[in-house]
Amino acid sequence: MTAPRPFDDIRALLLQMPGPDEEALAAAREREAQLTKPAGSLGRLEEISAFLAGWQGSARPHVNNPLVAVFAGNHGVVAQGVSPFPQSVTGAMVANFTAGGAAINQICKAFDISLKVYELALERPTGDITREPAMDERNCAGTIAFGMEALASEPDLLLLGEMGIGNTTSAAAIYHALWGGEAEDWVGRGTGVDDAGLKRKADAVRAAVALHRDHLADPLEVLARLGGREIAAMAGAILAARLRRTPVVLDGFVVCAAAAVLQALDRAALDHCLAGHVSAERAHRQALDRLGKAPILALGMRLGEGSGAAVAVGVIKAAVACHNGMATFAEAGVAGKE
Repeated sequence: MTAPRPFDDIRALLLQMPGPDEEALAAAREREAQLTKPAGSLGRLEEISAFLAGWQGSARPHVNNPLVAVFAGNHGVVAQGVSPFPQSVTGAMVANFTAGGAAINQICKAFDISLKVYELALERPTGDITREPAMDERNCAGTIAFGMEALASEPDLLLLGEMGIGNTTSAAAIYHALWGGEAEDWVGRGTGVDDAGLKRKADAVRAAVALHRDHLADPLEVLARLGGREIAAMAGAILAARLRRTPVVLDGFVVCAAAAVLQALDRAALDHCLAGHVSAERAHRQALDRLGKAPILALGMRLGEGSGAAVAVGVIKAAVACHNGMATFAEAGVAGKE
């Protein structure tokens, strides 16, 4: 017998993933058909309310306790000149989140969303993926488990965000390893690199995937070798949400890299997830297409922090309000379709 490995527990959890509550989903759709409007006239809002009902196990979906969980990590690949900003900015932005001065703080206030920030050993950046693995298996598995703690407060809607100088390079490397193509297909401007910086990013992604090529058949090894602590933690949060049947709203390019790892392990692993928006990071739309997720919003955002997912909560709350608050034809005394 072989000794158990740290990733074995993660694989075991994937085998326990529940599906939506089909009875609640059917009841929500039945109510939707009786509301005072032409069938389908609220478009995507009708799909969103039914989606929430199925995963929350209630014919009356709710967004009473939404949570934005922002995970922050530092990346050794910054040494390759892939970002115009130093690693110290990650810690400074975490302090800004805590002080209430970031964009995500204002969006959370606007839509009555709780915010929690998880700082992941910022003083110890991951390994430079062009020269060594970002994490070993034990560290990566432990970070996935840490991310699962984001569900401890039992939110009824989980929104994921991240902060990490250099993390669009790690995310691009994950996409390249999982989905192929050229390194240039997956890199973008991130925090605003110039053309020379964009080339350095592509070179770093290409070098990293080439270095670790013999170990990339396993999506969890892709995560450990090419990812970051915040990406691993977000994968854990998505998985924990699935085990609790909590719906998730994905944010942008980096968050979706964590989702892509889970989808590569199980095609149904993201059934409980919505895409909050499509970002301006040029490969994000391609990533969403691969994930099979249609974004709720397209506002040209590329900030991270969970900002796009949080803005999408306004639409999600509108969907829930219409579903729960509208009168049925019978209640309103309006003649239905004959």
